[in-house]
Amino acid sequence: MNETLQKYSKQIKTFWTSRSKKQKTLFFASLIMLILIFAIVGYFATRVTMVPLYSNLTPSEAGSIKENLDGKGIKTELADGGTTIKVPSEEVDNLKIQLASEGLPKSGSIDYSFFSKNAGFGMTDNEFNVMKLDAMQTELADLIKGIDGVNDAKVMITLPEKGIFVSDSKEEASASIVLNTDIGFQMDQKQIMSLYHLVSKSVPNLPTDNIVIMNQYFEYFELENQNNSSLGSDVAQQLNVKKQIERDIQRQVQNMLGTLMGFDKVVVSVSTDIDFTQENREENLVSPVDQENMKGIEISAKRITETFSGDGSNAGGVPQGQDPADSLGSSYVQTNKGNGDYERKEETINNEVNKVRKEIVESPYKVRDLGIQVMVEPPNPKDPNSLPQDRINDIKQILSTIVRTTINKDSGTQLADSDIQNKVVVSVQPFNGKVKMDQNTKSILPWWTYVVGGILLAIIVLLFVFLFRSRKKTVEEVSQEELETYEPVFVPDVNQEKETESSVKRKQLEKMAKDKPEEFAKLLRTWLAED
Repeated sequence: MNETLQKYSKQIKTFWTSRSKKQKTLFFASLIMLILIFAIVGYFATRVTMVPLYSNLTPSEAGSIKENLDGKGIKTELADGGTTIKVPSEEVDNLKIQLASEGLPKSGSIDYSFFSKNAGFGMTDNEFNVMKLDAMQTELADLIKGIDGVNDAKVMITLPEKGIFVSDSKEEASASIVLNTDIGFQMDQKQIMSLYHLVSKSVPNLPTDNIVIMNQYFEYFELENQNNSSLGSDVAQQLNVKKQIERDIQRQVQNMLGTLMGFDKVVVSVSTDIDFTQENREENLVSPVDQENMKGIEISAKRITETFSGDGSNAGGVPQGQDPADSLGSSYVQTNKGNGDYERKEETINNEVNKVRKEIVESPYKVRDLGIQVMVEPPNPKDPNSLPQDRINDIKQILSTIVRTTINKDSGTQLADSDIQNKVVVSVQPFNGKVKMDQNTKSILPWWTYVVGGILLAIIVLLFVFLFRSRKKTVEEVSQEELETYEPVFVPDVNQEKETESSVKRKQLEKMAKDKPEEFAKLLRTWLAED
């Protein structure tokens, strides 16, 4: 056994000492890289992927949930300043069900279930009113969250104080609501009306005029006025129409440029000048059928021709009984002065012309002027020049087209390009007051893992290339050394016999026996006699 170990150790030592310094370095580098690769693969294979369990938590909610999970031995991580709790991805679903059965997370707001659980005689009227208002706001926010497209809602209700005396005037409540909506979410007037009525009927003595609803982008959802019976209502209706036109154009531009630049990179403002003059008029137009010759269609014709010959006074004048003004179709031709010869021709033609009767009701409003102001944040907010001028020119061209096609053209005035450019403003500057929305981030590997993996893969490929080249070079060197130390070995021809003394004697005896058989016979007798 010891001899076998010594033999193998000697072979290994011989092999190692026969290697060059470069081959030894490559061997150690390959060994280290192999160890690193196994370590990295083992790290990522055993790594636990942490995903958000709950987000946008208050400090008290996050503390209670973390304490519960730590008691169960669940690994947790805090993110986003302590408002998000992350757990292993394979345990998210089970933990949500378990925590929900335990009543977690417990919201900091109060709902109507609080009164059934904590009703008691020690609560004062002020405490009850505060909790009632908080519960009302919480329940109303939960109702609004159920609307498709609304992610979150914050409700602030102001209730008037009750008067002491019956004769005191009854004040009205008010409500302010801020919605967190999806990007590009829009409500039609029917949905806005339903939302206003939902809020109005949920709070006592809250008219729709005292409700303000807006989203995180400061877009207001206003209720149209349905009463058109008075002058004030007409003015309100005109203002609503003006706001509706501006809002439609603003949303159109916002969606288009938001898709191009990013919805958080564009702010659009639209101002319009609307003409609400409504005109009713009637037009009776008469025009010839044949516009070129200014003639109508002949529907009837009457032609009279008379001739007369005789002596008498000179012929001429107007026929008796005919008005000179109606003698356009009659004529007298005097042939000579001595005789009374004349000729009379009369034509009466009835022509039909085009008669057009128009009753025109003009539109109740016209866009007389339009202005669009756009603020764009460059890709690099700290470098305004990061937005190329060609992109700015494209935005101006888009806005110019919208202005040209929206302004009313009945006045007959054509807008020049310079006039259109004056109605469009594009400003490029950073947005310092941008609203940042919290969004759940997906659990993915960080970018540096891909970089490290790519570098390791490249190193492995290079090591294999170097090893292959070094091995090939070693084989070539060994082959060259063997060629240099090779000495040719002479191998005699197997067919050529080696001449010895016995073979020479044998050949001589064969020759003697062939040439001198008598002498050969005597020689044999002599050898036999001697033996």
